[in-house]
Amino acid sequence: MTPKLDGKILIVDDDQQVLYTAKLILKHQFATVRTESSPSQIRPLLEKESFDVVLLDMNFAPGQTSGKEGLFWLKTIREASSDTRIVMQTAYGDINLAVEAMKEGATDFLVKPWDKEKLLATLTTVFELSKSTRQVKQLQTRQQALVQALDGGGEEIVSQSPAMKSVLLAVERVAPTDADVLLLGENGTGKDLLARRIHRLSGRAGEAFIKVDLGSITPTLFESELFGHVRGAFTDAKDHRVGRFELASGGTLFLDEIGNLSLPQQAKLLTVLQSRQVTKVGSHQPIPVDIRLVSATNQPLNRMVREGSFRQDLLYRINTVEITLPPLRERREDVPLLIEHFLRVFSKKYGKNGLTLTPATLRHLQEYAWPGNVRQLQHAVERAVILGSKLQLGIEDFLGSTHRIPDLPEPDNFHLESVEKQAIAEAIRKHRGNLSKAALELGLGRSTLYRKMSKYGLQP
Repeated sequence: MTPKLDGKILIVDDDQQVLYTAKLILKHQFATVRTESSPSQIRPLLEKESFDVVLLDMNFAPGQTSGKEGLFWLKTIREASSDTRIVMQTAYGDINLAVEAMKEGATDFLVKPWDKEKLLATLTTVFELSKSTRQVKQLQTRQQALVQALDGGGEEIVSQSPAMKSVLLAVERVAPTDADVLLLGENGTGKDLLARRIHRLSGRAGEAFIKVDLGSITPTLFESELFGHVRGAFTDAKDHRVGRFELASGGTLFLDEIGNLSLPQQAKLLTVLQSRQVTKVGSHQPIPVDIRLVSATNQPLNRMVREGSFRQDLLYRINTVEITLPPLRERREDVPLLIEHFLRVFSKKYGKNGLTLTPATLRHLQEYAWPGNVRQLQHAVERAVILGSKLQLGIEDFLGSTHRIPDLPEPDNFHLESVEKQAIAEAIRKHRGNLSKAALELGLGRSTLYRKMSKYGLQP
């Protein structure tokens, strides 16, 4: 027996005999066939579920032959669901009416009474066209994601420090495998660059690298963003959406800020990682996915597991290999290299060639703790290149003022959290409670800064 096409057909006609006959014919060909005698129910139906093809009558009121009603409901369908294909049908074979319907967006036209073969052939052809259109959109979405990945993948990892050499050696060893990798480290240490390097050195390098910033996804959009949704799955779901898992299939999925997920979100993610299948919101059809997972966070996941805010089974799932990136204050020998690299990049970008630093400036920048790590240093160099008025940049160019970068007092101990707390407190003090400026100085997002302030009991 030939398997049914995975399509959803809606038939709208005020003739119950036509509805019965059409459904009888089409239900053997398509997975879902719905019938509706009242056109006023079209919009509510489209808001609840999506249809690939609508077979729509041209006339509903008794005695009407003009087709105006059909054209009205045709426009309604097009407004409610632009991806749905529409086939018009009427008992009056007026070629001018058919042309007008096609101009308004109909895909095809049937004249009643139709025979079984004609109905099947027309609906099957239109369904395949609908399916092909969706596939093209998916490919376009995937291409856009690939372009974004390529645009964000041009930065280099610049280092000569022993701490980073051991990290890069670990990457070279794990990259050719399909092992899931967890990257740990403070904000701005280069976890994004390391994830891209793992992808480039893997057997999946020719496929997509898809990054998802989990810290920026609202809880209501979590499933839609990661797993996708079908048209009509919820109020604003006007079109089908391909989720990030599906986009990354065959390649690498990078889940940044995974420590920010709530427990319910963690449970949903774990289910997908265990089954390697996603089910779009509003659908019951599982889709197999083949991804290499790289995750990253600046959160202490092991402590979060002990506190009950992160699932232990999810941690086991994502950290087959765990790599920790050192903060910039533990690789100070890389600061001159990084400054030289960023100076070259931004001098070219802003057309300011020949820029150098005074020895005193370079020494001071190397001694600074850089709480925002490499990202903060990058921003500081870019700002200096933009604002500097001389070929030789001084410390004032990195500050945008005549003040010196404050040296942090010695912390009570060098426990990571103690250093971080002191850096945040110093940045807030320096900027007199302006949290936007403090966040920029630290290389943090405002929401992350608020969370850390709450954690350490700091006030602006």
